[in-house]
Amino acid sequence: MTRVNTTTKRASVRDLAAKLGVSTATVSRALNNHPEVASDTRARVIEMARSVGYSLPTSPRHQNRTTTIGLVYPTDPVRPDQGSFESSMLSGVLAGVNEQRFDVMWLNLERDKSPEESYTAFFHRKNCAGVLVRSIVPNSTVAEEIAQEGFPFVLLADRCPHPAASFIESDSRADSMRAVEHLAHLGHERIALVVHAILDADHQDRRDGYLEGMRAVGLPVDDSLILRSVGTLDGGRQSIDRAMAMEDPPTAMYITTPPATLGALQRCLELGVRVPEDISIIGFDDSDTRLHAFPRYTSVCQDAQQMGFESARWLTRTLMGMSPGPLRDRRPTTFVIQNSTGIRPTHVLQLGPKGVERIQVGA
Repeated sequence: MTRVNTTTKRASVRDLAAKLGVSTATVSRALNNHPEVASDTRARVIEMARSVGYSLPTSPRHQNRTTTIGLVYPTDPVRPDQGSFESSMLSGVLAGVNEQRFDVMWLNLERDKSPEESYTAFFHRKNCAGVLVRSIVPNSTVAEEIAQEGFPFVLLADRCPHPAASFIESDSRADSMRAVEHLAHLGHERIALVVHAILDADHQDRRDGYLEGMRAVGLPVDDSLILRSVGTLDGGRQSIDRAMAMEDPPTAMYITTPPATLGALQRCLELGVRVPEDISIIGFDDSDTRLHAFPRYTSVCQDAQQMGFESARWLTRTLMGMSPGPLRDRRPTTFVIQNSTGIRPTHVLQLGPKGVERIQVGA
């Protein structure tokens, strides 16, 4: 009697590729009934998949008929440090899928995907024709792995080096540089940066823009003025306390997330610190948050809603055979001057045991 080994690990796309002597992308495309895969190759892949027990959750013919795309997160999709970005982006996604009458499904990889399951098999199991991917954890390889498998996707608000990857992101580097130049032109020399503790591609761009701006206006870069913080209200509040507790406090700050910007303005109100008379603040905005703050704050702005719309429209058009080639879109931000920046004050603020003190420059 032949014994069946029930502990054998389920075959993956990589296993099939190795057995067939083809790339993982070819296997994924064959399983996904991609038109670029020859019919004999597709037949070989499917035959091998069945022979090794690879799970085919739905037939390729059925996959062609689905009108659902997945909105994929590596973990929980809503976090406080993302502010209004997710809601603004989602409104754009929902508008973008309407043109081709697609639906959207939320997917949590950490909760739902089996470790031995390929991304292609997982998305098939969820009955998704394509996916939009949000990479909200540092050093994530999810997008590159999906690109290697050849499954249709767009990476949102980040970029991926794989040549087959499609992505859309904001390029905030130039406007971050303009933010520093604006403050320098107002006479500020001690300019602090409050950057997200997780340096993904977006926040790396904002930090690099700050550094380039400081060099462009001839100001020295003081590492003590670069504050890493979580992008939450509390993170912004704490950043104000940290900055004002310095021996030589800044007179201006550039804060790279909307929630932290709001937290900083809130903390200034609590301390009796006037913005911009005592300190100038430039923040970041994903939608219209700057217009609902007091004061309305000068900001580097990205349009999260438009990114969601363009990515969803491109993906659904691609799935309908209307958009050839990958999407690689870097959308420029805008720099909007409001009421939170002004000329350098004749004093600096210092936070001590007795509260905030105003110290005259040169005193």
